[in-house]
Amino acid sequence: MFKLGLTGGIAAGKSAVAEEFAKLGATLVDADVIARQLVEPNQPAFGELVEHFGAGILTDTATLDRRQLRQIVFNNAEEKRWLEQLLHPLIRAEIEKELNTATGCYAILVSPLLFESAQDALVDQTLVVDIPEDLQMKRACLRDASSSELINSIIASQMPRETRAAKADRVLDNSGPFSLTLQHIHQLHAFYLSLSQ
Repeated sequence: MFKLGLTGGIAAGKSAVAEEFAKLGATLVDADVIARQLVEPNQPAFGELVEHFGAGILTDTATLDRRQLRQIVFNNAEEKRWLEQLLHPLIRAEIEKELNTATGCYAILVSPLLFESAQDALVDQTLVVDIPEDLQMKRACLRDASSSELINSIIASQMPRETRAAKADRVLDNSGPFSLTLQHIHQLHAFYLSLSQ
């Protein structure tokens, strides 16, 4: 089965783009969804997280407080590295399993760290959803109700826009009206279908 890797910086709109491809029949394998499932209370990674970071990363209902954890790791490179060493191999194993059992017209791996964690090796082609940094900042602050400092540190921790675009097979500009993005998605879908034949 043809496999596409879809990525983009924070608030670039990769989830909205992925959903449109799914409506057209592609199977989505979402690295963020997998990562969230791996840190649920009944999963082994959950215990290791609590043991390492302490009960301060839990909500009142004893689930993971993602915002709290994000604050910790984006302000401490060593803690971020520890977290990545714990989660990345688990995420990759689950991604491979889901890609190999996908049933749609083709499969799309949606991952914010597609290139950073070498997940692009698992797919046939890559597509980057791209918007200018100032727009990223505006959208992320609105969406996440996060401080501009935190969003800045997330953007800074991600691969630079130019590098990401240069690594991609194709770049989808999502800075204009979404109706225009939709037209491009339909064109790309036809192209990916031809590759999956």
